[in-house]
Amino acid sequence: MERAAPPVASSRLTSGIAVWARHADGVSRPDGSPDPHPLDNAVWEALTSHQADLSEGDGSARRFDPEVSAFAAIDVAHDQAWAALADLASDEPVALFRDHIPALPAGWVEVARGEGHQLVLEPHDLTSVGVAPGRPLTGADVPAMLDLVAATTPGPFLARTIELGRYHGAFESGRLVAMAGERLHLDGFTEISAVCTHPDARGRGLAATLTRTVAVGIIGREETPFLHVARGNDTARRVYERLGFRERRIVQFVLARPAFLGDDGRTD
Repeated sequence: MERAAPPVASSRLTSGIAVWARHADGVSRPDGSPDPHPLDNAVWEALTSHQADLSEGDGSARRFDPEVSAFAAIDVAHDQAWAALADLASDEPVALFRDHIPALPAGWVEVARGEGHQLVLEPHDLTSVGVAPGRPLTGADVPAMLDLVAATTPGPFLARTIELGRYHGAFESGRLVAMAGERLHLDGFTEISAVCTHPDARGRGLAATLTRTVAVGIIGREETPFLHVARGNDTARRVYERLGFRERRIVQFVLARPAFLGDDGRTD
């Protein structure tokens, strides 16, 4: 989903999520009831399963440790859940994404809203694009990863985001010029994220080969890779589709914060 913000500053998170265009098409069963697929609320599913050790909160609202990720989730959009999320968020903005995010209730300020494509890769659809250069990335590479994120804005990425999963990077003359990695991990699925290439190294297929490397690792664990692409980022979407990813649905993204004394209720 690959446009958002350099680390830490909420204004930078705002600029990232704001690039998502506004468009939504709901997915439902033939009887009109919501589709309960776990990817419809992937953040919640991750925070209550494989990544619960990186989460804060319980009950109806959870968020990642704010040093790891700005993403948060509620199970069902009711007043109790929004109140619980406000307690978790404190004075920090949180990023939400799922199948549908309704208008925020009183007590919340919407900083940015947008939408994107959720793509899923069935293992038998994975195509070959060559061998990825480089090596797995470790904690020692985090400063270089943050520099690359600052130069390319692939998505929200913080100093501890690497704890979410495995990352692979390509280097030139000792400098990290491209990477891809894992973000959300839930039962049966792992998200590919932070796919980015430095402007000096674009046009060489690094994004495709690195994405495929990460996907192969996920498939090797008998899980299904998925990812998110900002609506309008057709170049990235075509890269993923050539690898075999197919659109599952449109998802919505909101960056929001609890209202403070003096807020007039309007969105920022």
